[in-house]
Amino acid sequence: MTDQATADLWPGERTGERPEAARRLLLAAVDSFARRGYHATTTRDIATAAGMSPAALYIHYPSKAALLSEISRTGHQATLNLVEHAARSDSDPVAQMRLLVEDFTAWHARGHTVGRIVNHELHALPDEDFEVVAELRRRIEETVKAVIDTGVASGAFDVPDVRTAARAVTSLGIDVSRWYTDRSSETPEELGRRYGILVLRMLGATG
Repeated sequence: MTDQATADLWPGERTGERPEAARRLLLAAVDSFARRGYHATTTRDIATAAGMSPAALYIHYPSKAALLSEISRTGHQATLNLVEHAARSDSDPVAQMRLLVEDFTAWHARGHTVGRIVNHELHALPDEDFEVVAELRRRIEETVKAVIDTGVASGAFDVPDVRTAARAVTSLGIDVSRWYTDRSSETPEELGRRYGILVLRMLGATG
């Protein structure tokens, strides 16, 4: 069973949105990749989980690689959107970073299933699709770095190397998808708040 945040990436059929059959295939692919791993999953596994025939799958996606690419691109775009939103939310870099970490962490907890896939099956992507996702990852890191840069310039943060700090911040949030489960004792929001406090301390926040 895929988590709710994963399902929310692909809403039901509406005008101009993905057909319901394609949505079902994406959710089935997430579930299959999470259970078996990308390389051990067949298109038949995905189609069967979606209640469709293998031939019907090819109407929407030419291969399981195309499904992985869609999952990875959509997951990374959603993450970039929330990071950019946090960076625009306030003029204070401490407030920006707190919201960024809270939302980033909670997203990876709620969407832990898709989070594991998009981060641990990254190198299974075809080269062209890998480049698209790599650019999204670069933009995520650069947005985080820009917030830290602003904080260092204003004296709100004190770190020896801004890029290393940005990578540490994103790595903490990403790792949540590796260990978080629906049985975890903390809610995604509680975990986000705690990570927000930890990251601000790590950055030497003075406010």
